[in-house]
Amino acid sequence: MPSGKTLKLILYEALQFAALIVPIFVIMERFGRLIRDIKGQDVTAYWLVVAASIAYVTSVTLLVWVPLKYLILKQRRFISEITQWRPTALAYILLCTLPCFAILIASSKVQVEVDRGITFDHFAELPVSLVLFSLVCVDIIERIRPFGLIGQLNDPDYDLDMPGPVLTHLEQVTTVTGQLHADEGQNGSTQSRPEARNGGAPGRWQDSPSRPTLSSRATSATYLYSSSSRPRAASGHLGFLWMRDRRSEVFVQSFLFWLDTVEMVRVAGEPSVFYSAWVFLVYILAFLSTLRMVITPNNPLLSIAEVALQDLPFFIVRVILIAVYGYVTPVLYPLKNALQSTLGNSTHTSPTRYTAPT
Repeated sequence: MPSGKTLKLILYEALQFAALIVPIFVIMERFGRLIRDIKGQDVTAYWLVVAASIAYVTSVTLLVWVPLKYLILKQRRFISEITQWRPTALAYILLCTLPCFAILIASSKVQVEVDRGITFDHFAELPVSLVLFSLVCVDIIERIRPFGLIGQLNDPDYDLDMPGPVLTHLEQVTTVTGQLHADEGQNGSTQSRPEARNGGAPGRWQDSPSRPTLSSRATSATYLYSSSSRPRAASGHLGFLWMRDRRSEVFVQSFLFWLDTVEMVRVAGEPSVFYSAWVFLVYILAFLSTLRMVITPNNPLLSIAEVALQDLPFFIVRVILIAVYGYVTPVLYPLKNALQSTLGNSTHTSPTRYTAPT
């Protein structure tokens, strides 16, 4: 019987392969039906499109996807040394997302050129949602791959490549009092401290019991920051309420990461936008925003890429679409893009190192 690690590997690879081929088959089959309707119920055109989709999936699977997966699983040197970007994500975007968006643009173009005053299909819901859902699934699988599919994580402090500032190291800084005591011990000094006379205050080297020293302050600060980055221990009958599984946080973070792109692609499904020249720009910008998935979540370049590939161009296009077609997109999204572009900040920053204050 295969081990749990083998079963997890088979499940992850099967899900990623399904995310690669299913959107292409669905989009191409829908496109084949569109061509059949345009050509007057020509069944030959439909089956030609379906055969082309099967040939494409077979070619990219045998020539690109399987060799790439083999190199990654065998941990070849030139693959294992890649730490700042994800080859699997890049291959998926180029092999699946790009062709699907190209077919959607072609679907708009062929309907406009027919010039019959009849709109057949503007691919509003299922195909587009399936493409983006598969993209999110691939992103989630790449993040949780090193860990068990079910059960409690062995390392609760590991962030599963979650973006955001992470406290990775606590460094105790030597205080003045501690350094003086260390110097006395190294020099072999045996001189005693000045004693208090007539009940007076002790010498200047004597620490008052009621006043916290610098060392205790640093220790308290270290404990404060270290405890804030760890989940509280679960105890008692209601201890399960304190349990924190960061794999679920990866799911939420991934969907929030792609929410802006999902809304932009939804705008392209509006009939007024889909049958206009703006559909080209919308899908091109949506595809460029998907390139952010290639960068690892803990890479500091991700914040710059998010502004350059998504927020700034999305803001410009959304303002123009609202001015031309009305409120085809909620005002919330251009406001979010404007705020993000102005501040130039993002939650996707590199881990920071904390040093206890003196």
